[in-house]
Amino acid sequence: MDITFIRHGHGEHLIDYPNRLNELHPGLTELGKSQVTTLCKQLKLDPHDVFLVSPTRRTIETALLLTAEEHLTICPLVGPRMFPQNPKFVHFICDQIYSKEELDTQFPGLSVLDFGLECWNEGVNRMDGHQFDVLAKGLLQWCREQDGNTYIISHDGTITNYRMLLGEKGLSRRDFLGEAGKYTIKKF
Repeated sequence: MDITFIRHGHGEHLIDYPNRLNELHPGLTELGKSQVTTLCKQLKLDPHDVFLVSPTRRTIETALLLTAEEHLTICPLVGPRMFPQNPKFVHFICDQIYSKEELDTQFPGLSVLDFGLECWNEGVNRMDGHQFDVLAKGLLQWCREQDGNTYIISHDGTITNYRMLLGEKGLSRRDFLGEAGKYTIKKF
């Protein structure tokens, strides 16, 4: 089984950067939608593939351009996470995840995978490194147990944190995926 990380397309919060980073629940711009449509043509999807999606509007919109709603699973464990993680860094409002109630209202019918954890208030962005590692390793084990490949639609910092957890060394912000970028790890 492979795992493919996909970064969301260009978001509304990146227009007039950095002045809109405190915009709540930004979606994709027209450029972002176009980027994802181009990416979709590069993917070879299988009905058994699993799509785990960060509970943010821009990642859900990205996922809905890649596959049908019934294939998506919202998971707060792939929500926004800073890289490098530093409790002194400012947390931007654009990275606030939807609550379960907001998801039910905005995107009714999407399934949720949270393992019964209380991780909806702040998501994984403010979680300490040890707690994140334990939960992320549990999620990766769950992914290994699925029949198809796993696609994680998320954010640059989150993806980089997972790549490090999977054994990559020396990653920095220069290794962030571009908008609608993808990165595959074979037989993770």
